Amino acid sequence: MGGFFGTIAKQACIADLFYGTDYNSHLGTKRGGLATYAEDKGFSRSIHNLENNYFRTRFEPELKKFIGNSGIGVISDTDPQPIVINSHLGKMAVVTVARINNLEELAAELIAEGEHFSEMSFGKTNPTELVTLLIARGRDFVDGIENVYRRVQGSCSMLILTEHGIIAARDRLGRTPIIIGRKEGAYAASSESTAFPNLGYEIVHYVGPGEIVCLTADGMTQMRRPEKKMQVCSFLWVYYGFPTSSYEGRNVEEIRHACGCMMGAQDKTDVDSVSGIPDSGVGMATGYAEGIGVPFRRAISKYTPTWPRSFMPGNQSMRDLVAKMKLIPNKAMLEGKRCLFCDDSIVRGTQLRDNVRGLFDLGAKEVHMRIACPPLIYGCPFINFSASKTDLELITRQVIRDLEGETDTAVGGMGAEATTPVEILQEYAHTDSERYKAMVNEIGRRLGLTSLKFNTLEILIKSIGLPKERVCTHCFDGSSYF
Repeated sequence: MGGFFGTIAKQACIADLFYGTDYNSHLGTKRGGLATYAEDKGFSRSIHNLENNYFRTRFEPELKKFIGNSGIGVISDTDPQPIVINSHLGKMAVVTVARINNLEELAAELIAEGEHFSEMSFGKTNPTELVTLLIARGRDFVDGIENVYRRVQGSCSMLILTEHGIIAARDRLGRTPIIIGRKEGAYAASSESTAFPNLGYEIVHYVGPGEIVCLTADGMTQMRRPEKKMQVCSFLWVYYGFPTSSYEGRNVEEIRHACGCMMGAQDKTDVDSVSGIPDSGVGMATGYAEGIGVPFRRAISKYTPTWPRSFMPGNQSMRDLVAKMKLIPNKAMLEGKRCLFCDDSIVRGTQLRDNVRGLFDLGAKEVHMRIACPPLIYGCPFINFSASKTDLELITRQVIRDLEGETDTAVGGMGAEATTPVEILQEYAHTDSERYKAMVNEIGRRLGLTSLKFNTLEILIKSIGLPKERVCTHCFDGSSYF
């Protein structure tokens, strides 16, 4: 994933830019970048590696170099950005939140047509540079951005810092959000509305799918009207959205609470307490406790002084250790108790299995798990919310493979991939099917749980409050459009 923030004001913008970008830090862990524009100095840019440090720590010492009244910043899990170029459209700095599935194919086409790439990302073409080159090929900015919409397979939202303002363009199907804020003498665009309150901004507009707007210190101008179709990612509300953020006018914490409340009201399990797995499971747990009529307890707390965010070491065993170190169980809330826990999702299940074992070791009598979303049956081809390289890394697909007696097939050097027919996968995605029930029971057994229940797609959509066709649920049921 990733997140960005941009602001343009009648006065120096660096304070708002610095803190606004930092408020997107939960969306990425690899790279951070800032760019500002000043009429007398031009563009200033800086990019830092964040894999072993914090955005604030890396950028604070050099803030004095960023002068001017407009700027953009980014937290990225994919590539070093912003990209700064000069073109027939003028000088520009670009940041993106994107997943480009046909990256190398597009790069090869551009190279064959005489373009060149100056920056690499982990040994591959830099996605943001490719987007920037596609923009620069347009007759104007709108034509250039539409070129990106036409050519990119996946998704791409972007901010473009120009000499005249900031252009915000949301992915053609709106898979990732952009929110516009305003205060006296300034406008801002952000992936997360969480960035606005402490900086004095109020939400004035949710950029629509494919919509393009231009911000100046005096106002916002629409450059392209939004598309009618939308496929906003449901995982915004389930997992990676910050609790105080809102997308499409719907607050994350409010939806998590409502989702838990509806699930809890249908649950007849006898338990002594409900707890959330920090952070994203807590909002669901408060609602679940209300719905089931059982007290909410903090049986697990997140240790934030030295583990405030998800640093991702390259070694898998170290990643597992980091994940374990951040969550500390409370024996006093566990011993002799029938405990129900809420979590956002189950991807591989490795960390959860270890956590469950630890809860029993500390004296929990029963450990029940409730998941905020349906089982993840398909990998996501649209955004980078998971590091899984194949669908077979998902615990659901491992269980399906074993239940179906399948043999793995090697795919493109990326490891093994199961070849389950689509019609059978659809049965596993259907809540009332025997295959679904067998899969959930087996996942619960492998994780050592007393019981396991996933949310239904119907409750999730009802909680979000948008029509099903406007929400992407591809990872749950394979439904999506391009």
